[in-house]
Amino acid sequence: RLPLVQIPSFEYLVPAMVLSSHLSPVYTRITSLQNSLPGTAMASTCPAPHCAITGSRVASLREVSGAVLVSGLVQLVLGVSGMCGWAARHCGPMVLAPSLSIIGLSAYKEAAFFCSTNWGIALLLVLLAVTFSQHLGSCRLPFCAWPQAQGGSTEPSVPTLRTFSVLLPFAGVCIVCAILSHLHIPWESLDLAVAQLSWANSTFHAPWLRIPYAGEWGWPLLTPRALAVGIAMAIGCSMNSVGCYVLCGRLLQAPRLAPHACNRGLCTEGLGSLLAGLLGTPGGTAASIANTCATGLTQAGSRPSVQVSALACVVLGMSPRLAGLLTRIPLAVHGGVLCVTYAVAVGTGISYFQYADIDSGRNIFIVGFAMFMALLVPRWLGAAPAHLATGWVPLDLLFLSLLMVPVFLTGFLSFFLENTVSG
Repeated sequence: RLPLVQIPSFEYLVPAMVLSSHLSPVYTRITSLQNSLPGTAMASTCPAPHCAITGSRVASLREVSGAVLVSGLVQLVLGVSGMCGWAARHCGPMVLAPSLSIIGLSAYKEAAFFCSTNWGIALLLVLLAVTFSQHLGSCRLPFCAWPQAQGGSTEPSVPTLRTFSVLLPFAGVCIVCAILSHLHIPWESLDLAVAQLSWANSTFHAPWLRIPYAGEWGWPLLTPRALAVGIAMAIGCSMNSVGCYVLCGRLLQAPRLAPHACNRGLCTEGLGSLLAGLLGTPGGTAASIANTCATGLTQAGSRPSVQVSALACVVLGMSPRLAGLLTRIPLAVHGGVLCVTYAVAVGTGISYFQYADIDSGRNIFIVGFAMFMALLVPRWLGAAPAHLATGWVPLDLLFLSLLMVPVFLTGFLSFFLENTVSG
């Protein structure tokens, strides 16, 4: 069993925005991967011929929730049928290397955007995290020794700075930001839109306790559009999750993951997405890449730590006032954490090349073609989504939702070429 945390995934965001851009009265579309992938988007008028005013904002959210519900059902089918385990068993190093690398590279635009609010704060966090996890990774403090359950002896002290190489820099930089704010020293540069969004998301006047329930924001709306986008959500998130399973096992030097373990994990994620859809959220659950990479940095891969984090998330989910504290975390801190954690995914992907003959012309083409097209196609479709018109709107949304996700493109192309090109 791997110490994985399931959270709302970025892979749900692009399909949800594709569907919302078709439904919203003030239509938005993902204009380019120049500024976003897959986390942020720029708004503009939708030029596609099928754009028409269809419903309100609430109806749009209900339809997105319906897509999340469908994605949960599809993930359950993929897990129960064993298709996830079968695909994972046929993924060799020529599939894992480019896929994991793209998973890590897919967050660099968001990391740069967050860090741009204050590069000094972001670089301070990166510097501390790198120093604690790499330069001082073997440093052991004598007062950090754990008593053993049997015999009354004391276990040698753990490498404390490496274990807390993410938590300590995060807490320290947040304290620095709080001191600067208290002294009224301007340190964060936010544009007007981001500042208004941060203020709107503040929940300091919200109640301490509020238990969510199914149907609170209206029941999910199931339409052909929601069905198509939900299938795209399920495929993209399933591929991302399988990559996360492999990544976690690799970082913790665990044995190769059994197919039934992949199927079990995907079924669990499907149940989480079903619950999320019923609660009216615009995103489902998937294994967290950032938490997995943080586990690789700290080497603290214990299940109790995951259980404690799950309990903390449940408490925050039922207390809007406490959850409001999360909205006060500076964007530069988020950017610094992304820089440190997602770099681990890129490095892990590159490490899989040692198991393949990278001097082979076939392998060089598979890796280069899959990664290049994964970066090219979303940028092209983001700039001109109207070019994708099959004549049936749900099919347009299905293709657009899949082709805008780099992880899907990399995984599909590398898997297809690896298993069809001889060599």
